[in-house]
Order: sequence, then C-alpha cells, then structure tokens
Amino acid sequence: MTTLTLPGPLSLGLARGGTELRQFFRHKEQVVFTFSLPAVLMVLLGSILDGPTALGGVTSGQLLAAGMIGSGIVSTSFNSIATGVSADRETGALKRLRGTPMPPASYFIGKMVLVAVSSLAQTVLMAAVAVLLFGLRMPSDPAKWLTLLWVFALGIVSCTLLGIAISSLAKSTNGAVAIVQMLYLVLQFISGVFVSPITNLPKVMVDIASFFPLKWICQGFRSVFLPDGAVRMEMAGTWELPRVALVLGIWCVAGAVLARLTFRWADTR
Repeated sequence: MTTLTLPGPLSLGLARGGTELRQFFRHKEQVVFTFSLPAVLMVLLGSILDGPTALGGVTSGQLLAAGMIGSGIVSTSFNSIATGVSADRETGALKRLRGTPMPPASYFIGKMVLVAVSSLAQTVLMAAVAVLLFGLRMPSDPAKWLTLLWVFALGIVSCTLLGIAISSLAKSTNGAVAIVQMLYLVLQFISGVFVSPITNLPKVMVDIASFFPLKWICQGFRSVFLPDGAVRMEMAGTWELPRVALVLGIWCVAGAVLARLTFRWADTR
C-alpha cells in the first residue's frame, strides 16, 4: 500500500505565499498606494527640505531619503499586514482557512513571503529614486551590504509580527487602517524620518521613539547609504549597530509572543 505524504508547513506556506502575492498584485489600487506613497513623500519632502548640512558632501535630502528607505519597509510590513489580516478576518477568510488541513504556521509563512517580496521591491524603488533625485550613493563596502541584509530581515520580521498582533485590536478593516496609519505617522515624526538630521528633534521624542523598531531601522539604513562621517548627525554620535540588532531582535521575539497571544481566527466580539 502506498503511503500518501502530505506537504509540510513550509512548502504549504510557500505555496500560500504565491497565492498572497497574486491576490496583492490583482488589486492595482492597493499596489499603487503601497509603493507610491513612501516614494512620493520622499520626493516631495526631499525636494522641499533639500539643502546643505553641517557635514560637507551630505545634503538634508540624502539624510531624509536614507531614512525613508527604511521607513518604506515598515509600510509594506506593519501597515500592510495589519490591514490585510484584519480584512481576512472581517471577510471570514481566516475562519475558512482554519477549517482546512493547512497548518496555521503556513498562513503566517505566506504572509512573510508577501512582505519579503513587497518590501524588497519597495526598497529597490525608493533607492533608485533617491539615487536619481538626491544623489544618494549605493554602498560599495561588502560590510555595508551585510548590514543592509540583516537590518532588512530583522525589520520586516519584527514589523510583520507586530502587524499581525495589532490587527486584533481593530474591530474592522477601516479601524485597522486608522490605527496603523496614525501610529506610523507619529513614529515617522519622532523617529527622525521627516526631520533631518535627527538631532534637530527634542531628546524626549527620540527617547520615546527608541522603544520602537522604526527609529532603529532608519538608523541602520542611514549607516548603509550615508558616508561614515554622517554618523556625527546621530543622537549618540555613532551608528549603534549592535544596539540596532539588539532592539530589533527583541521586537522579533516580543512580536511573536504578542501575535501568539492576541491572534484570532474569527471576530468573537
């Protein structure tokens, strides 16, 4: 008798990721909004605020662009996942998936695949715009490329897990959109995304922002795309890369715990 071997959670998750990507790219308005908003904000703010800084050879537009490349992956992870999971719950898709033989882990792997692909596309798009319009230079040092990879990976994992966790706080998709957009907007201001250099912000704001991933993601990206001398424009006078890794790693663990405690397959309220 032939034994039927069922696909494992990983293979099912990768297949689910393909489904998530097809569903995402079918909604052209959502695709345009997700990718264009951070890039448009970067172009507008960078063009308005661009000018010389205290560091020769680095403009305020380049400072803003480097941070906004990091901020863009938060848009495609935290924002998109929080609203996407909330929509799946509201339409009953989660409840139906729960009734299938697919392991729950495969659903979350599928979401991670969606975030990884969309965040990579977002990073490439924004980096290209920053290079063309603001003269931002791509890193030539292999160590900086390695930093880019681990900041990118820790950033999307932590923000995706937090997006899954916060999706349970909203009673509807519209509510989820309002919550995540408000949080994202506030954190962009106090994390030094819209204000360059970050030393122009009150220290208390930066201290608050330091509890959240966005500030550290943007700092990590600035360390990659800006010359080493630009470190003088950081609050600590250093890139603090070990601390960037530590904070983002803690948020990966905390996000997993929060997602596990708060996630609901159906709205029980």
